[in-house]
Amino acid sequence: MERPLELGNVTRVQEFVLLGLSTRPDVRDVLFAVFLTLYLLTLLENTLIIYLICSHIELHKPMYFFLGNLSCLEMCYVSVTMPSLLVGLWTGPYHISFTACMTQLFFFIVLICTECTLLASMAYDRYVAICRPLHYPLLMRPQVCLGLALSSWLGGLLVSVAKTTCIASLSYCGPNVLNHFFCDVSPLLNLSCTHVALTELVDFISAIVILWGSLLMAITSYVAIGRAVLHMSSAAARRKALSTCASHLVVVGIFYSATLFIYARPSRIEAMDLNKVLSVIYTVVTPMCNPVIYCLRNREVQAAFCRTLHQS
Repeated sequence: MERPLELGNVTRVQEFVLLGLSTRPDVRDVLFAVFLTLYLLTLLENTLIIYLICSHIELHKPMYFFLGNLSCLEMCYVSVTMPSLLVGLWTGPYHISFTACMTQLFFFIVLICTECTLLASMAYDRYVAICRPLHYPLLMRPQVCLGLALSSWLGGLLVSVAKTTCIASLSYCGPNVLNHFFCDVSPLLNLSCTHVALTELVDFISAIVILWGSLLMAITSYVAIGRAVLHMSSAAARRKALSTCASHLVVVGIFYSATLFIYARPSRIEAMDLNKVLSVIYTVVTPMCNPVIYCLRNREVQAAFCRTLHQS
């Protein structure tokens, strides 16, 4: 099950065994077909959105700039976790090297932290558009949009470096079986045979700063939007704004609820089956739903898509 490597007086595992989403052979084939379909659908949706935004000049606006970033992120996001999920469903429990596990963890943390701050930036963009429309060209000029996007990616990178370094520096003496479908923080902390208080503290503080900070910004923006919408004189404009914000809030609520439950708690999570179910929500469900809710229901995107079909 493991190949030990002697490092001084400490024996460290060189590989882990991922049990996968399910160990039941009778359901693995069905789940494999379902998740493979969802994976390909997510890639198709986000590729289409990126193509439409890049190829239609009328979509060269701040909102679509952020949506293009989100689509690019979602494609990377599902490509970090979904292949290992599919391999586990196809072959059953399988081995992953220590280096590969830490690499997957690093990219996963980069992307999930970036998504948190990017969703907050998108909420701020909608706040400025609805609550301060006269100042929108100034407050959301290209330099500001680029700065917000770069800050999101850079923040996720810095947090991931700190968290992955702490987790990789722990000693793993065995067992080496991860009850998960990818290398995540809590399953790895559960396997560590050394004191993890400092690592848990770093994990908790980063979750507070990134998750709670970005969630607070998003909630504040949507509350301000809600107040502005209620004071609109046009009933049609009010319904349109409320419909858009409600759909956005559904995605934000699902994503943040799952991630906060798992990562913003100052202790290791023991209920690994619940952990896996919640992980499916923010690694599979939200990347598939985001393009539909944020873009494909949008009239400008629909019009650009129709023009693309007619041109072809």
